Amino acid sequence: MAATLTPGTWTLDNAHSEIGMTVRHAGISKVRAVFDEASATLQVAEDGTSDVHAAVKAESFNSKNADRDAHVRGADFLDAENHPELTFVATGFKPAGEEFELTGDLSIRGVTKEVTFEVEFGGQAVDPFGATRAGFSASTAISRKEFGLTWNAALEAGGVLVGDKVSIDLELAFVHQG
Repeated sequence: MAATLTPGTWTLDNAHSEIGMTVRHAGISKVRAVFDEASATLQVAEDGTSDVHAAVKAESFNSKNADRDAHVRGADFLDAENHPELTFVATGFKPAGEEFELTGDLSIRGVTKEVTFEVEFGGQAVDPFGATRAGFSASTAISRKEFGLTWNAALEAGGVLVGDKVSIDLELAFVHQG
């Protein structure tokens, strides 16, 4: 991946990116949400090695439902007051056909676990305003319980209100800074 990118510092273009997640709700449907505020830096060295650091603001959780958003931002889930950011620091890249795997440490609510994202590199191009941009799509799934997000409610018909598996889907645009 990194060998096809111009070396230097790349920063996340938050206005053209989406950090999304999906979780099963009430055992019958899925709730989708995004985080509206994030930052990330991608460092690409001349030899093609790369380093990625990303931070997502927990307070920016947005599922288009104010009551649910307040609950998820609160102590039962993200505890944004005490853990204002979710972070990711890359630890390795591995080619996987035309795509690659990005492994790193994901920290949520003070718990850090290794995760692997399946990543598709969308390419690099210069936009009409002269900025060099690169695009990526990435996805992974995590167990929310492994990150200490254990709140739940039993359903009358059996099962629980919130599923354990959380799918994370990223559409990311980066701008080369030089």
